Formats: sequence, C-alpha cells, structure tokens
Amino acid sequence: MADYKLWNALKDAKKYRWVELSHSLNNESPYWSGIPEGSVELAKTVWDWGKPELECLIQTFKFPGQFGTHIDFPGHFIKGKALSEKFDVNDLIFPLVVIDISQQAKKDPRYAVTVEDIKAYEAKYGPIPDGALVALRSDWYKKWPDMDALSGIDAEGKENAPGWSLEALEYIYKVRNAAANGHETLDTDSSAVAEEKGDLACERYVLDNDKLQVEVLANLDKVQPAGAVVIVSYPRIEGATGLPARVWAVTE
Repeated sequence: MADYKLWNALKDAKKYRWVELSHSLNNESPYWSGIPEGSVELAKTVWDWGKPELECLIQTFKFPGQFGTHIDFPGHFIKGKALSEKFDVNDLIFPLVVIDISQQAKKDPRYAVTVEDIKAYEAKYGPIPDGALVALRSDWYKKWPDMDALSGIDAEGKENAPGWSLEALEYIYKVRNAAANGHETLDTDSSAVAEEKGDLACERYVLDNDKLQVEVLANLDKVQPAGAVVIVSYPRIEGATGLPARVWAVTE
C-alpha cells in the first residue's frame, strides 16, 4: 500500500476541530449604508426547472465586495495598490493569533486594543509568529445581523464599536511581521480612533503597508488563542478591492 503523506496529514488534521469564522449571507444581510440600495441580489433564478432544453437550476449573484465576512485588498483604500488577483493561495493560510478584548469591549464599546494588551498576550502564549493573522476577539459577532447593533448606534446616532489602535497595528506589523489582521466589527478602527483621526486611519495604515485584513469575523471565542491555523478563501474574481470570504480555523 502506497504511503501518501498529504492524505495521511489530512486524516491527522481532521482529528482537530474545524471552526467556521464567517457569517452566512442572504438577501437580508446588512451592508454599509454608503453602498447603494439594491446592491445585493443573491441566488436570483435565471434558468429554472422544467425547461425541455436542460433540466437544471442556474442562479446569479450580485453583492458588494465589502459584504458580510470579507477580505480587503490594499487597493481598497490606496489608489494603485494590489487588488485581488495579486494574491496567491500561499498568501491565504496563516498562523492564527486571537487577542481577547471582549471584557474591555463590554465595559467600553469604543475600546481600542493597546500594545500592552498584545504584550500581555505574548507573555502568556509567546511571540506572535511571522506571517500570522492577528484577530481581535470582541464577541461583537453576536450582534450580527443587526446593523445598528454592529455599529453601536446610540441615542444620538453616534457609532460605538471596539477595534484597533494605530500603535497596536504598528506593533504587530513592524515588530512582529504579521501578514494580516482581522476583527469581528465592521471597521478596523475603534470608533474612538476613527473619531479622533477623522478618518479610518488604522485601515488606511494596514492597506498602505500592503497587508491584508478580514472584517466581520465570527466565532473567535470558539478557537484557541494560540496554535490554530486559519484559511481565508474567496471567489477568484480579478480587479476586486474586497470580496466576501469563507474563513475557517483548524484548532485543538
């Protein structure tokens, strides 16, 4: 009997837990209010059962690139930077690092992760490995699919959501050489940072440095903080600034 190493490795990998990190999408799923109404039309039937030429069902799908759990490419915020076709399959599997700020976010919905938070993680689990996807666990995914809750809209119409600080991103990228960042919220920046900067400065920093990010993640509370692997997949569409993504982790 031949010994096929990769088949055996897959059998071993199946012994671990495989955790879905992306939201399911339908025609009622929320998206950013700046995107024109009618931009989502999923599973529209264009060839139905009962046709004598061919008995089958064919659908079309219309959606924004930044829809549901999605990956952003540098050209989303930085003119002339790389778009979807520039990234190979080797660029889409990462060591997964999960920084838990759920308790801070519960007390302060505008909380921005700090370098000290990340150093506290490293003191417990070891340094962030090269090429990691560093994800913020805020438990914000539990608010899906309520757009107002995801945005943290208060009585005054102001957004309140946790997220990244510029200093924390500089640390994971300049000091630790991460490859990507992720979060459960709609935006990279915490609302406090976005308000202070008058821009999504954290997202702009990530993409200007040719890094990738995955937004609106789910179930980060169901994976181990260190030691898991994450895979990000998306349709192979050229010229995209972002695309809905299927994301999953392999974890102990």
